[in-house]
Amino acid sequence: MLSPQALSEADRRIVAAWAADCAERVLPIFEGEAPADDRPRDAIARARAFSRGELDAAGEIRRRFVAGRAAQSASSPAAVAAARAAAQASGVAHMGAHALGAAAYAAKAAGLAHPDRSAAVGDEIAWQVDHMGTAVRTALSGLPPLGEDSAGPLGPGLLASGILGSVIRELQAAIGADAQADAR
Repeated sequence: MLSPQALSEADRRIVAAWAADCAERVLPIFEGEAPADDRPRDAIARARAFSRGELDAAGEIRRRFVAGRAAQSASSPAAVAAARAAAQASGVAHMGAHALGAAAYAAKAAGLAHPDRSAAVGDEIAWQVDHMGTAVRTALSGLPPLGEDSAGPLGPGLLASGILGSVIRELQAAIGADAQADAR
């Protein structure tokens, strides 16, 4: 049986574009440090192509770690987080839960890039929530709460702790609140 974190291929295609949008917002942080490394930009482009149905999941699953290796080209924690946001976006073809990982790393990158702005992470989360269409919210609402299912990125690993975990919990709370409002 597939993990509930996988989502259907149709739902992964829906959330891939949103994940790419989240990662692209912080891409300049990475490119400012490593302008010759195009792996994160390519990962974001591939996530968008996957969302449009131009790439198949199997091919993207084989390439999902390429963008993550770009984090080694960066020296600042903000640029590393930005590269990881792109890697998570490209991982959506494999497992839909990576969309929340892309958003979490993007918020982390924004916060690290602007340590003088205490609202930087919150502002990024607000943008992410505001830019979820109904289809994205519906697809993401099918994911289990962070930490409840160990078979995927939302298990008890890296995404469940620290700022990444806080961001994902906030996103999932917003998605849940929207679902409750829609049910009324």
